[in-house]
Amino acid sequence: MTKPYSVFGFAMSAALLCRFLSAATPEAPPVARVSPVTDDYFGHKIVDPYRYMENLKDPAVQSWIKSQADYTSSLLSLIPGRAKLLARLHELNTSATARVNSVSVLPGLVLFYEKTLASENVARLYMRRGLAGQEQLILDPTKLDKPGGPPHVINYYVPSWSGEYIVAGISEGGSEQAVIHIVQTASGRELPETIDRAPFGVVAWRDPSSFFYHRLQKMQPGMPDTEKQLKSTVWLHTVGEDVEKDVPVFGYDRSPAVRFDPIDIPFLVTSPDSSFVGGVIAHGVKNEATLYVARLASAGSGGSIPWKRVVDVDDEITDMAVRGDNLFLVSHKDAPRSKILMTSLARPDLEHATVILPQQKGVIKGTVAAQDALYVRVLDGGIARLIRIPYDTRTPAEIKLPFYGNIDLFGADPRVAGILFGLSNWVKASRIFRYDPASGQLADTRLQPLGKYDDPQDIVSEELKVPGYDGTLIPLSVIHARNMQLNGANPVMMLGYGAYGITLDPAFSPTRLAWIEHGGIYAVAHVRGGGEYGEEWYRGGYKLTKPNTWRDFIACAEYLIKHKYTSPDKLAGMGGSAGGILIGRAITERPDLFGAAIDAVGCSDTLRIEFSENGPTNIPEFGSVNTLEGFEDLYTMSSYAHVREGTRYPAVMLTTGINDPRVTPWEAAKMTARLQAATASGKPVVLRVDYQAGHGIGNTKEQREKEMADEWSFLLWQFGAPGFQPPAGQ
Repeated sequence: MTKPYSVFGFAMSAALLCRFLSAATPEAPPVARVSPVTDDYFGHKIVDPYRYMENLKDPAVQSWIKSQADYTSSLLSLIPGRAKLLARLHELNTSATARVNSVSVLPGLVLFYEKTLASENVARLYMRRGLAGQEQLILDPTKLDKPGGPPHVINYYVPSWSGEYIVAGISEGGSEQAVIHIVQTASGRELPETIDRAPFGVVAWRDPSSFFYHRLQKMQPGMPDTEKQLKSTVWLHTVGEDVEKDVPVFGYDRSPAVRFDPIDIPFLVTSPDSSFVGGVIAHGVKNEATLYVARLASAGSGGSIPWKRVVDVDDEITDMAVRGDNLFLVSHKDAPRSKILMTSLARPDLEHATVILPQQKGVIKGTVAAQDALYVRVLDGGIARLIRIPYDTRTPAEIKLPFYGNIDLFGADPRVAGILFGLSNWVKASRIFRYDPASGQLADTRLQPLGKYDDPQDIVSEELKVPGYDGTLIPLSVIHARNMQLNGANPVMMLGYGAYGITLDPAFSPTRLAWIEHGGIYAVAHVRGGGEYGEEWYRGGYKLTKPNTWRDFIACAEYLIKHKYTSPDKLAGMGGSAGGILIGRAITERPDLFGAAIDAVGCSDTLRIEFSENGPTNIPEFGSVNTLEGFEDLYTMSSYAHVREGTRYPAVMLTTGINDPRVTPWEAAKMTARLQAATASGKPVVLRVDYQAGHGIGNTKEQREKEMADEWSFLLWQFGAPGFQPPAGQ
């Protein structure tokens, strides 16, 4: 998920497996033991044949997963074009001298950013003073690597207000279980103290030498995994001091005047030019937060903090920015595409807040505060616009961009005029621009070097509107070679997600060219459940209306087939994380539409998701089996529960990372077992396991390339592509 997720079964015969390849094959995948468990949900009896797989510590389960992984590896090794494809992916992926992201700016145009050189596998953290300043390496996570051990990556970093220190969260093996490290930037020296159980990266500086951080509770022997993310706390740490002396300041059972539910995630927000601190409560994965405000001096002073509630869930606030004593809030209350409000931190009054940007034609997706103005990202039909609202006139004005695409507002500080942002689209790689309000000019910072394949002229993108089953027009992005022929013979990968109100924004990847070079088309279905058209679009694929998510995807598949972009035997559907619901239900509802499917770290067994580590915090998004309505919704969206015996399912590759903290590996394992037992198509169902990865967020460059090579060669094999067909006798 980028936030996470039932039911019969018999063994697939070895004879069926023999048809996967034209002649001799690797040893067949292991047959999963069937051990049915029956649950009674409000009179509805649901049988789960593979419940025992939820115990990932069981040696038998571990052995079965390992055997599946080995089988998949041996099967993929027989695809002749895979090695060449991997080499091409690496060539494309290293075609720029470096890739830069996560830029922060401080006064004096001091810049911090993560950069991965072409020769490197993970990003390192750098600093420079001014755009032309000398680059200084601040933090190299690979120094924590051990020979043969899992890779370490930077999950997040937050510079102190002066830039004297950096707080960075580093995790290993894609686990996202970040440990905080503190670095003195002038010397590059790392301080001795570290802080574990800090995965979320919500760090806020209190003063030049102390900061607030969010930390999960310490698990005690016998506690279930579902407790791991519950009852968390914000602490105050002073640089150089013993972590055991840190002070709890906000969180479950820590703030007598503030009510917390166990799933609530507390964090503090500060600004270098403000004397106030915001206490934010995220209610699991719910987009709408609660906000309290207090004087910064009172937080961590030893006494009770006099919190004053400013915003509650009913106010429907989804983003905020602070400049001095002014609080800016993004709200979708009575404005499905959102508006921006302003009130005073000293005397907050949301009821009488000033509307400084009313609802737009597009969707207001976020805002940041610079010294001169508020900068706002607006998404208009999948294309971003950048709006500037000066504090003195409050007159919004759009900044003209050099090309259409998506904006990443990553470089703003209330003490620095202007903004740095990334801009990219489906056919242009990201560039990093700086807007200077003094001159009114927009300039390429050149922080991101242009690679050989970063601006291809022979690739185009189409933005289509596809009629859904109920007449709703579904946006569909289609990226392909300029000279593509609509003859129904093109291999298509179509991606969908549709959860949490997240948008699938235009983004370029040079590796995508490898797919297009094989005659392929890359498509993105902007289905309901996402946020492309604001709150109404999100709620159109949420709980009771969740079937719209996969039916919109199905409508896009039908459109591509009808208009000769492809045909069913050359169409692959793809979904990952919460998008596993989309792809799982698409192939269980319309298996005839797809030749293959990729289900990447996907949610499959939604009836059981709340019993996993990340499950309780996701109840606001998907519901709970403890209510009749929740059960009905979760059953409807469970692909595992809708697998049927004797159905001709497409070829399916399911993937998982064994350290995944978001979607537990047993989801992919159970779905693999269920599909292998049920399918009657003779097409392969395989489980790809990475034992040094998690949800994919912390994957190295090499891991990403290998995963793409495995997935794409699997698809090209299934689509009958020349050069990807194992010869007879192998």
